[in-house]
Amino acid sequence: MKIVIFGLTVSSSWGNGHATLWRGLLQALAQRGCRIVFFEHDVPYYAATRDQHEIAGGRLVLYPSWSEIAAEAEREVADADVVMVTSYCPHGAEATEIALAAPRAVRAFYDLDTPVTLARLELGEAIGYIGPRGLGEFDLVLSYTGGGALRQLSERLGARRTATLFGHADCTAYRKVAAVDRFRADLSYLGTYSADRQQALEMLFVEPARQRALQRFVVGGAQYPRDFPWTPNIFFIRHLPPREHPAFYSSSRLTLSVTRQPMAVMGWCPSGRLFESAACATAILTDWWPGLDDFFTPGREILVARSADDAIDALELSDVELNRIGANAYERVRAEHTSERRADDLLNALTAAYSRQMAISQHMTEA
Repeated sequence: MKIVIFGLTVSSSWGNGHATLWRGLLQALAQRGCRIVFFEHDVPYYAATRDQHEIAGGRLVLYPSWSEIAAEAEREVADADVVMVTSYCPHGAEATEIALAAPRAVRAFYDLDTPVTLARLELGEAIGYIGPRGLGEFDLVLSYTGGGALRQLSERLGARRTATLFGHADCTAYRKVAAVDRFRADLSYLGTYSADRQQALEMLFVEPARQRALQRFVVGGAQYPRDFPWTPNIFFIRHLPPREHPAFYSSSRLTLSVTRQPMAVMGWCPSGRLFESAACATAILTDWWPGLDDFFTPGREILVARSADDAIDALELSDVELNRIGANAYERVRAEHTSERRADDLLNALTAAYSRQMAISQHMTEA
């Protein structure tokens, strides 16, 4: 199967969690015999932080402008079995036109940012990666978010066939490793700064740090402002490449996951970081959002905090208890949330869409 993807980025993990998700998924697809062509706009901020230059089982096409790549994109799509356009693709509208004109491919759209898409739609804002025709002409619309998001994609953007493709962990890359001194933490947090996470981050991370001055708190990520409310026991590590993520998580007694507000409100939208840290067998503390217990069992596989006191209570658990929770989370990821599992989910959804497409074509021919 040849799959052509027009996406945001797979080459740089700077400031986004999509790249590591794509890498795990594409590797799993390659192991299943798929050939991938991934088109990525070559922008300066990703070029300066590029930590991958090729993809498993295919070709990464870095292009400076759409006009320079449009003809090549059409050639690649001409013999593709699947053409996929994704959210935040810088040339989503142009890629959609090529995808919808594909002569024989299943035409798919993958929204990795469905709550943001729907929130912008509600505000009447333009959505550059979705053209004025909406999603009604795609054979399959995939959503990183489940629950009511699928219904809204159908009702508000015309999606005819929807399926979920949740986050996951590449367990060949994310696993328990030896602790590293500079990453050691009683509570860690790995994530790009986001204003709509700040309130929860201050409640579940900064306030516990204020109250537990003798414990060590570590933040890793990009784009943090100078006026972030640092305390003397919060240590900051600027953007970490994915190869260092396992050591970061493995050096923490407990790691925090904070969900962006649109995702938390809509629910059923687990961060990829949630699965990646669990794959390292690190105990996770998370804010609550609807659907969380579909992915991990609270109290057994994950800890939930709704206040600073809850976070402090979690910090006071013994190493034995935290290690038990981390081990349970690891087992859940291995059973249900690996990149291999998501690759199978994707191929099953594409096969179903293809079968439906063929049945419709046969019916029209007979008619």
